[in-house]
Amino acid sequence: MSTTTDVLFELDAHRQIHDVIVRYARAVDRCDRDLILSTFHPDGWDDHGVFSGPAADFADWVINLHLGLVWTSHYVTNIHIKLEGMTARVETYVISNLRYDEEGTLFDLFGCGRYFDRFECREGKWLIAHRHAISDWNRVDAVDRQASGPLTDLLERGKRQKDDPSYAHFRGDRPERRKI
Repeated sequence: MSTTTDVLFELDAHRQIHDVIVRYARAVDRCDRDLILSTFHPDGWDDHGVFSGPAADFADWVINLHLGLVWTSHYVTNIHIKLEGMTARVETYVISNLRYDEEGTLFDLFGCGRYFDRFECREGKWLIAHRHAISDWNRVDAVDRQASGPLTDLLERGKRQKDDPSYAHFRGDRPERRKI
């Protein structure tokens, strides 16, 4: 039978792990090195197939790769967490859309994969110790046109790095209402 302390430990572990996973997706899409590194332990490792190495080197590699693309969006869905004391085995489903330009034509590389993570709790913080990314499937679609009209044209556009509106939002620097 679980004690209240055990239940609270498990709930906090799940909460922290979930936060790390969604923070990582945001970090990669914003090309934010510090935010990427905040999801790994300092000696963390990432294996993304074409890249396998320390988290700090991975952050540089993935940012360089993503800045060469027009846009990226990563979405995390199912997160399965198996706690094993102060470690956790985690499987996260990820959907990604990577938009790129090839000789003036836009393409979307759309795919699904999974992250197999080993999280460790050190000094009360659950962070990634090792990540292995796999691809389940992908496809490439040519973008024949983009939506245009009052709904899309008046929306503020997202940006890469720290000039994205989300940074001001989380600092509290954005007005709640804008006049159009």
